[in-house]
Amino acid sequence: MKSRDYKAALAPMREELAAMARWAQATGQRIVVLFEGRDTAGKGGAIRAVSEKLNPRQCHIAALAKPTEAEQSQWYFQRYVRHLPSAGEIVLFDRSWYNRAGVEKVMGYADAPQVARFLEQAPTFEKMLVDDGILLFKYWLGTDQAQQEERLRERLDDPLKRWKLSPVDLAARGKYDAYTEAREAMLAATHTEWAPWTLVDFNDQKRGRLTLLRDLLDRLPDTRVAPPQIDFPPLGREPKVERYTVIEPIESFPSD
Repeated sequence: MKSRDYKAALAPMREELAAMARWAQATGQRIVVLFEGRDTAGKGGAIRAVSEKLNPRQCHIAALAKPTEAEQSQWYFQRYVRHLPSAGEIVLFDRSWYNRAGVEKVMGYADAPQVARFLEQAPTFEKMLVDDGILLFKYWLGTDQAQQEERLRERLDDPLKRWKLSPVDLAARGKYDAYTEAREAMLAATHTEWAPWTLVDFNDQKRGRLTLLRDLLDRLPDTRVAPPQIDFPPLGREPKVERYTVIEPIESFPSD
């Protein structure tokens, strides 16, 4: 998809996202969106598409690191619970508790009983969230292996994207089929009436973002809340120029 077409389609959705945030704040609604998928699928870009124009004090991104030794001894869901939203907040999980059914299972970080217990408990955990009033949306971003290989190579060659490439990413290259099997088992066990999964094709990442955003916005209730009225009277004098008496600003970047 061409960038011009993408930006034109994205602009009105951003206004709807701003309305969603206003509505959540006005009503105290709590919103949780999970972004899951293969490495390089485009989770980060999709999260930015949602959050970029929202107030970061209201819309939080949860991207948890490897669990600490103390966290490994806790109930599995415990470290995720502390990131759940308060009234009026939106939380976007860049990977979530479903790590256990995906990377932890495939890479051997969790054993079979741990994975089985997770798949049994996840629907109950999510039912508790939904019953408590949280709006929960679960997205899986899919990409073919040819696209994945191309994006991994791009990360390797681009110094600005090299930080995205980890030994785990490279180790996972040969486990495409294993990840497919793990995903299918996860969907079979956790695609529920109260917390269904939505799969989005992210082979074209721009089109995938638009598809995800449109689906998310369409599944929300009516979020039309007028912006608060703010009195903005005339300044009443000529605007002043910034002045410094102690330290001068550094020299400005040269123009062409």
